[in-house]
Amino acid sequence: MDENNPNFLQAVKRENSLYHRGNGIRSEFERDYTRILHCESYRRLKHKTQVFFAPHNDHVCTRMEHVGHVASVSRTIAKYLGLNQELTEAIALGHDIGHAPFGHTGEDILNGLMVQKDGKNAPKKFWHERNSLFFADYIDTLQDPDGNEKNLDLTYAVRDGLICHCGEIDQQGIKPRHEAVGLYNIKRPGITEPFTWEGCVVKVSDKIAFLGRDLEDAGRYGIIDETATKQLREIVAGTLGFDGKKNSNHVTSAGIFRSGKEVNTTTLINDLIVDLCEQSTPDAGLFFSDAYFNFIRELKKFSFATIYNNWRLVEFQKYAQTVIGTIYDTLMRSQIYVKNRTVHHFLDFAPKLCGTFIDWLTKYTAYDPKMKAALHYQTREIFDIENEESYQKCVIEYISGMTDQFTLSVFEEIVSF
Repeated sequence: MDENNPNFLQAVKRENSLYHRGNGIRSEFERDYTRILHCESYRRLKHKTQVFFAPHNDHVCTRMEHVGHVASVSRTIAKYLGLNQELTEAIALGHDIGHAPFGHTGEDILNGLMVQKDGKNAPKKFWHERNSLFFADYIDTLQDPDGNEKNLDLTYAVRDGLICHCGEIDQQGIKPRHEAVGLYNIKRPGITEPFTWEGCVVKVSDKIAFLGRDLEDAGRYGIIDETATKQLREIVAGTLGFDGKKNSNHVTSAGIFRSGKEVNTTTLINDLIVDLCEQSTPDAGLFFSDAYFNFIRELKKFSFATIYNNWRLVEFQKYAQTVIGTIYDTLMRSQIYVKNRTVHHFLDFAPKLCGTFIDWLTKYTAYDPKMKAALHYQTREIFDIENEESYQKCVIEYISGMTDQFTLSVFEEIVSF
């Protein structure tokens, strides 16, 4: 963001001032970038699902690699358009820190647990964009120079980018909104545009990044077979309007495929970036050519039909429902012991679950004020363990921070004898 922009002061505003060491050389957005880089929610992304659950293949994309892809794409676009690269990278790095274990499946499961009393048509209560903001504001901490654990206190522009990053909705001409709003007044994902051009760039970069890499990983697992490859080639030829010969949009239909059915991710992502950069203007907003916009929409349809709804993923989704549901039910049964400060007796059969949940309670509730002080946790009491609804949210948020592997190991603790 241009420092001469009248909205700049709002963009760099923090709810609470950060400490200063007296020898700082970083900008406000660089400080946000490194604060996210060092926080524990970001570290856990290396073991959280992008598409394929708890992958054993080291070369399949996890959530941490995905946010790196988004940072790379957004940095390239921001540089070409003359925007603030530091801001785009900070938003990109943190945009998914609120993702649940098992990706969007885990997100849907946790949302279902929160709205089950309100019926199927209840508004969404758990969505990862809002949860990324919540974790940045209330959950994640870093030590200050005195050793106190304090929340990240990110700038408004970065916080806004976290909650407004939803890339699942197909849009042309994305532009920033003009006014600053209370970010927790945003009630649904995808309906509010970011406050900055940089936030808009991350929003569209999210889509570019996941469409390309998801195809490659599906190919690694044999989900993209010869029939699916034929469909992909037909999508390329039908939407981009050529058949194997280079056109003005910089890509060839053959160039998207390395060999056989393997998708060339770098070619695909590069050409989406180039098209967006060449088509976008301050008046039009972030814009793809009609050919590439149609290509993106058809590619998304293909990905949902062929990849995201693949029968193996659907079977795991049923398993994930059992895993998360079991952990949730166990912790909800624990409330009476939490109130009596004896939860360690009730959960002694599950030491990983017991230890981490007690630490969570210590940090964010009134469970053990003396231990909280001893551990230098200077965090707010954001959950009320005496209140049923607040305790439920406490449990949901605790589960949302888990990695795939930790979720599975805790489930094993509960059901093993």
